[in-house]
Amino acid sequence: MSNTVKSQPIQNKSTLIPIIIIAGLFFIFGFVTWINGALIPFMKTINELTVTQSYFVASASYISFVVMALPASYIIEKIGYRKGMSLGLIVMALGALVFIPAAGARTYWIFLTGIFIQGTGMTLLQTASNPYITILGPMDSAAKRIAIMGIANKVAGALGSLIFGALLLSGIDGIKEQLSTVSEAEKSQLLDTMADSVVTPYIVMALVLFVLGILIRRAPLPHVEAEPIEELDNGETGKTSIFQFPHLWLGVLTLFVYVGAEVIAGDTIIAYGISLGFPVAEAKFFTTYTLMAMVATYALGVFLIPKYISQAAALKVSAVLGIIFTFIIVFTSGFTSILFVAFLGIANALVWPAVWPLTLEGLGKFTKTASALLIMAIAGGAIIPPLYGKFVDTNKIDLIAQGLSDAEATAQATTSGYWILLPLYLIILYYAIWGHKLGLNK
Repeated sequence: MSNTVKSQPIQNKSTLIPIIIIAGLFFIFGFVTWINGALIPFMKTINELTVTQSYFVASASYISFVVMALPASYIIEKIGYRKGMSLGLIVMALGALVFIPAAGARTYWIFLTGIFIQGTGMTLLQTASNPYITILGPMDSAAKRIAIMGIANKVAGALGSLIFGALLLSGIDGIKEQLSTVSEAEKSQLLDTMADSVVTPYIVMALVLFVLGILIRRAPLPHVEAEPIEELDNGETGKTSIFQFPHLWLGVLTLFVYVGAEVIAGDTIIAYGISLGFPVAEAKFFTTYTLMAMVATYALGVFLIPKYISQAAALKVSAVLGIIFTFIIVFTSGFTSILFVAFLGIANALVWPAVWPLTLEGLGKFTKTASALLIMAIAGGAIIPPLYGKFVDTNKIDLIAQGLSDAEATAQATTSGYWILLPLYLIILYYAIWGHKLGLNK
């Protein structure tokens, strides 16, 4: 019988405060993560970028999870959850401060550096908080606890998208019109003024993160550790390597493609709306639609899992909905297509909560290493959105060559770019049906 995991016994009433604290952390990195939807069109304008280049905003944030997940796991092992979370918040604050010189220079790579540093801080927070909340209670209800974290995360993301959309995108349509008619000197001055609008919000963000980083050190977080269950004395040998768990590696792949799909659903929808001719004043709310769809589904998951539906069944439903919605996005147009990009939030919401416990099941002493690998899978948000952007740019060039106007080519190419989601949801469906069982004696 292979090893499984259990959490150290903690009384239910004693988990309330830790759950609230961890939910607060999910709120923080949800807020910081989901402002990318507003940052992408903002950076595209002030730095005069292509679609592909603009999605490096997402790449800079999510690639940090590849670079820093294992170091973050080591740091947390040495200094503990509480100090690790404190350090993560402080690193995020430092990343926010980098936006000040970036705005002054209006230099894209400096902005990306600040985003990467913030991502490094979020890696510390995620590496500590996800396994912590997973093993805080029974494994069969882990998806419920993670869904609660998701509600905090996406509510914060909706607020962040609205606030930063209002701060950064107000008047951007008028500025774009002016840019095509003014001289180079006037153009540079307009873009410099627009870039300066990030300074005050990021100073406030840095101050808040520094204060929270100090406060979290006093947070009452009990020690929770995954423990191997005793093997039966039936002659079976225990697993000796992380490579002996095929369901883990498939889980990492599933989380990789899922994060890519989630980022596409949340971070492209504003730019997609603009490409279809919706004014920025209206399009800036579109990311909020995606996140609110996720919040509603998280709430449903809290109610249904595990009493009425298993974690694996929730994952199957999510994947099937993702496939259906992808077809509708591509074969419809206008606000209907945008609405189903937002509905991807329904398909995506329960994937993360379901994949974590399904992947960590049976890992025993390998749980911490597996958690770091799952955090590294967040890199899907760094790699897949630029592939979407490249697909859009390439299709746009071909469509213009066929005689379409720039606006028509942009709209069609952006819509067809969502085909990239289909193989992602097929991989999630495979894991939900078969992949999570491989290598486990069930």
